[in-house]
Amino acid sequence: MVAKLPAIPERKEDLLTIANGQVKIGIDREKGGSITYISSAGYSRNIVNYRDPGRLIQQSYYAGIRRDRRQEGQGKHWSPWSWNPIQGGGIGSWAEVTAFERLNEHTLYSETIPNLWDMPNEPAAALMKQWTRFEEGLPNTIVVQCELQCDRDENDPWGPAVANPQEVPACYFTRNFHIAKSYLGDGEWQLETDPPGLPWTKASPPLQAMAFFEESGQGIAVFSPTAGKSWNFGSSGGPNNIEDPTSTYTMHVAPVVRVNLGPKSNFNYRYWLVLGTETEIAASLDVLIEKYENEEYELTNSSN
Repeated sequence: MVAKLPAIPERKEDLLTIANGQVKIGIDREKGGSITYISSAGYSRNIVNYRDPGRLIQQSYYAGIRRDRRQEGQGKHWSPWSWNPIQGGGIGSWAEVTAFERLNEHTLYSETIPNLWDMPNEPAAALMKQWTRFEEGLPNTIVVQCELQCDRDENDPWGPAVANPQEVPACYFTRNFHIAKSYLGDGEWQLETDPPGLPWTKASPPLQAMAFFEESGQGIAVFSPTAGKSWNFGSSGGPNNIEDPTSTYTMHVAPVVRVNLGPKSNFNYRYWLVLGTETEIAASLDVLIEKYENEEYELTNSSN
């Protein structure tokens, strides 16, 4: 069962979008600068679930030890919890955006002071930057560059760098994109199955790419070449046909990599989103894999 989050005051959306005739994508000022909108020529509705700050398509990181902070107001469902800055925000609160602009007709940019997930309205000592643009030569493909700048006190209670899983990125789609497949290359796919509800199911996509399709055959793929072999994915339950982007029910995927984030670490990586049918997505993934399969993330100051 999915834990119920506190009610969040309704806030007017402020969406910046770019479109190229094949794909439309938007980031939201009122939701941490996260990606809250994606549609395609083949699927005109919004694919992104943006019900609360824990959904969206967004940056999410973990560092330090897990702490019980319930006496300070920590959410009981997230205790003990590590230092977990979330681009969208924390429980019951949206993060603050400090820069938000369309750099040109192909690129969106945002800077965000993330919130710690386990506490309401607690800004993290960090800054997230994000560049969202179309991949050159692949009109059905979006590339997202993410940067985390940590600025914690080196003697804070979360402690020094330890190996923690990082979501690169965290993605939440509408529930109807329930058919999960790992890409095997050369147009071949492997169906992945999961029991509804938490905990999330594990998958090991061999080429660091998974796609999620709805019944008509339209889909969205995530290619994250810097991720490790174990990915989280699955549904939160509910019927397979829910198209509502504000529904409780959702489909989730998170490529995961273990990284030692310290108090002063900087972390940079890229991922790609591909829209279309199986055939269209496979053709673009083959190009991306050939070009970027050896791409690595950048990490500095991890020893602090």
